[in-house]
Amino acid sequence: MRATATVRDLRDQIRSGRRSAVEVCRETLTRIERLEPSLHAFNSVTTDLALARASELDAQRDRWRDAPLLGVPIALKDNLCTRGVRTTASSRMLESFVPPYNATVVERLCQAGAVVIGKTNCDEFAMGSSTENSAFGPSRNPWALDRIPGGSSGGSAVAVAARMATVALGSDTGGSIRQPAALCGVVGLKPTYGRVSRYGLLAFASSLDQIGPLTRTVYDAAVTLTVLAGADPADATSASTPASDYTAGLTGDIRGARVGVPSSLLENGVEPDVLRAFRAALETLASRGATLVDLELPHARHAIAVYYLIATAEASSNLARYDGVRYGFRAADRPAQAGRHEQTDALRTMYAQTREIGFGPEVKRRIMLGTYVLSAGYYDAYYLKAQQVRTLILRDYDRAFERADVVAMPTSPTAAFKIGERVDDPLQMYLADVFTVSANLAGLPAISVPCGFTTEGLPVGLQLTGRRFHEATLLRIADAYEREAPWHTEEPRISKEVRI
Repeated sequence: MRATATVRDLRDQIRSGRRSAVEVCRETLTRIERLEPSLHAFNSVTTDLALARASELDAQRDRWRDAPLLGVPIALKDNLCTRGVRTTASSRMLESFVPPYNATVVERLCQAGAVVIGKTNCDEFAMGSSTENSAFGPSRNPWALDRIPGGSSGGSAVAVAARMATVALGSDTGGSIRQPAALCGVVGLKPTYGRVSRYGLLAFASSLDQIGPLTRTVYDAAVTLTVLAGADPADATSASTPASDYTAGLTGDIRGARVGVPSSLLENGVEPDVLRAFRAALETLASRGATLVDLELPHARHAIAVYYLIATAEASSNLARYDGVRYGFRAADRPAQAGRHEQTDALRTMYAQTREIGFGPEVKRRIMLGTYVLSAGYYDAYYLKAQQVRTLILRDYDRAFERADVVAMPTSPTAAFKIGERVDDPLQMYLADVFTVSANLAGLPAISVPCGFTTEGLPVGLQLTGRRFHEATLLRIADAYEREAPWHTEEPRISKEVRI
């Protein structure tokens, strides 16, 4: 796959017959074959299925001519169900699980002419900020192989950054699309909660999870969202608010747009290089005609605590289904001829051993935290209180949007840290999401776009958060910034070394 190719490039080339979908697919698979041993972006690569799909598109090009993602190679985070293709959530618990159905987003990608090339590595059950919690080993940042790519959608970010996929889907519960996008130098979009169907997503925290794209450009994110967005009768939480063609508003004109900056949140804990790149990005937005507005988000300092109460409580509930009975890993079968009491003891032992062996340390940590939060005597003090503060965080944003169209912050307070650097310090790991969790708590859309590099050559991301269901405004402002500051055109050296 030619390293400069975007969704628009590939789609137009295949439509015109200048290239075939099979040619594009083979080039993509060749890049994966060469880069995967160094990067570990994928848990599985669907070579035969991808080539068969590409051949079908070429054979019926007239039928697919208007498909918005015609022939585009797309990778899927490995917590999205794919019919007949292993879906593991990077967990031993689901190491052999093959779903009998596709997630709604997968169906919509296929209807749009996409070619699914594989399933990407992630933190186990999407719980983490570095992809180090994968049961199958960490992914590596293509800008520096000793660094984490972010998480939990780390494999998806690596695949796009290293040009092993033109688009990848991730899930975002507290920043899991935007943070790895920032650390790998790509675009990551978390839509409004309910904008995209969650049917077929292996749930982590059901009131926070949302599916979205990681791409090379804002346009590519916009066209992918156009495909994914819309109500789904299979998902009761999907919104009926009409979606639109999100590429239509990408005019480059943001004169009069108001960009809110919560300056007081940036006073501590942000690396100097990150702060420098962020301030330069604000100057660029102002030069395009945007007005910068200083504002306050007074309850944002509580967001991490609130998030890790609500998210763990919901994780404890959602992951209770993995008990070794219905599907997935089972530690041992109960004796068939044992007496009733022996069978009961054996069943309890099987439950305990299944979860002890099947789940990794971080997942078990969050299940235990969530179970404690929901337990009698602590529910009101922790979970209920967290939900009340969540409402205050949402009201802060509502007030902010009376004065601003978007709120700007760095996506991550730091650039990518070294693999292994924080594995023994969960609190420091959790603080990687300090600027991203509020959008999930409030159900707001947010996007990360590349905005520069540190002195060590590591990518930095600019995060913009918008009003509910105002993805069009978010994308328009992000696109205008990207036109003026084309950091997205930079390519990791490891990717440059692979030429097809």
